Formats: sequence, C-alpha cells, structure tokens
Amino acid sequence: MALNWEELEQWMERQQLPKGFDMFRQSEWIENYVRGMMNKAIPAASSALQATNANVVETKRFVIVTYPIGETVNLAEVRLLAKEDRVKLSGLPGGGDETIRLPKLVLPRTCQAEYDGAVLKIKLRKRPPSKKSHIATIQGL
Repeated sequence: MALNWEELEQWMERQQLPKGFDMFRQSEWIENYVRGMMNKAIPAASSALQATNANVVETKRFVIVTYPIGETVNLAEVRLLAKEDRVKLSGLPGGGDETIRLPKLVLPRTCQAEYDGAVLKIKLRKRPPSKKSHIATIQGL
C-alpha cells in the first residue's frame, strides 16, 4: 500500500503529533541526521563518509595507512600523532592538517612510519581483544 506525502501529513495531524515535523521535508536535515547516527553507531562507516587522500588497509594483525604527501615535503615540519582510533598528520604542504580514522583500535606505541619519497606509510598493530570479565551481582527489589 503506497501512501503519498499528503496522506501521511493528514494521518500525522489526526495523531496530534507535535508541530515541527515539516523538517522531514528538508533533505539536508535528513542527510545530516543519518550521517550523525551512522557516526555514533559505526565508527568505521564514519571514516568512509569523510573525504581523505589516505588509503587504509586492514590485515590480520595490522592497520596500514598510506598517505601521499608528495616529493617536495619537508619531513622536519610534518608531525604524526597516533591514537587508538585515529592518526593525525600536521604540517602538511599547504599548511593543512589531516585526521584519519582507523577501522579498528590500535596500539599507538607500535606506530612505524616510512617515507619513500612521495608516500608516507604508517603501520600500526591492532589492539588485542580484552579477556577481562566481571561477574555482576543482581539486586532484587
């Protein structure tokens, strides 16, 4: 059963729903809402939605990021900050910063970076899953 928009509006008016539902007509609002929900629900999907020059590859034990920074870059000015869920590059040509979200949590201290003359290759070991557990008590009323 296909309903058109007017029938849906009439049904909503009969339900005495609060005013302000006309925001659903704005496709930009819906797009931002869906993007926000996906960012909260699936961090890996949020990195796919963000435009970046980086190529992120995941192997069994490592996350490997390749980022083209060019041949004319001054490596003394480039800074690399590795966190559990992202890598941040600053001092890039053009004065920009780049934050690259990682698909899995990593161990930041294992970060190894190599520059081959045009591409920066960053290799990070994945964080092992936690084996900790806790037996919780159940309170009765």
